[in-house]
Amino acid sequence: MSEFLINGDAGCPTLVFAHGAGAGMESDFMQYVSTELSLLGVRVIRFNFQYMQQQLLTGKRRPPDRQPKLLEHFKDVIDRLAITEPCFIGGKSMGGRMASVLATQIDVDGVVVFGYPFHALGKPEKVRIDHFPALKCPVMLCQGERDNMGNAEDVAQYRLAEKMQIEWFQDGDHDLKPRKSSGYTHEQHLQNAVEKVSQFILSQAK
Repeated sequence: MSEFLINGDAGCPTLVFAHGAGAGMESDFMQYVSTELSLLGVRVIRFNFQYMQQQLLTGKRRPPDRQPKLLEHFKDVIDRLAITEPCFIGGKSMGGRMASVLATQIDVDGVVVFGYPFHALGKPEKVRIDHFPALKCPVMLCQGERDNMGNAEDVAQYRLAEKMQIEWFQDGDHDLKPRKSSGYTHEQHLQNAVEKVSQFILSQAK
């Protein structure tokens, strides 16, 4: 397996896109978002964290590494890519959270997160926003209204970063997937999210 998966052309604003805790860079979600963003003028580079690389090699599920190790690997990926175009970082859930923490330590043009895990699953008291005040770059979160790691009611109580914007997706879960009764489809929400993210990236890259 290649270390990186790249969608899009050199010269375009680039998003270094990290996967969530349970599925790697080749998951359907990661593939869809990366492909669609590339069609809208954003180059997307995916990678697997080390624990996911080991999981794929051994076939045995592994828990994510601790935050310092995840951040070290994420930063190493960015250093080795040596991106000269406008550089954005982001990810799905855990990967997006790591991107937001890393953005307080290095200079990037912006952060994009699909399904920010505002708190641990089933533990709304364990809120993961302590680093938000240190964020200086623009941040976009695409969040489902009924996300079980940060729904609209939960997030309304939090103090967000000054340059953070949230795009809410009606009846969406942690993957932005709505129930059939909502009248929306998962593909509609994903496509809408991709369009909003591409607009965000292209506007910040000017």
